Amino acid sequence: MAQTRPARGRTALRVLGAAELGSLLVLLGNLATVHSPAVSSAVGPLHGMLYLAVIVAALGVAGGRRGVWLSGLVPGVGGLLAERALRRSARRSATDA
Repeated sequence: MAQTRPARGRTALRVLGAAELGSLLVLLGNLATVHSPAVSSAVGPLHGMLYLAVIVAALGVAGGRRGVWLSGLVPGVGGLLAERALRRSARRSATDA
């Protein structure tokens, strides 16, 4: 059974958000422990790309819902917050119908 477009968008936001949060935790862990320049130079750009991917994904699935894409702008947890806002919005529109 094929997923609907909103379900795929939520899945993408969840995966990107978890990856972004994971990369942030690696960067912070590196900073708190050994502060290896190799880890920072490898994970830092990856974290930045994941952050931008979360914003683009949130904009793509927002469908005019400002709370969804604004949540995507929060560094570190934006993807997870945007996915939650998207889920709440979908639930709200389903109960209104």
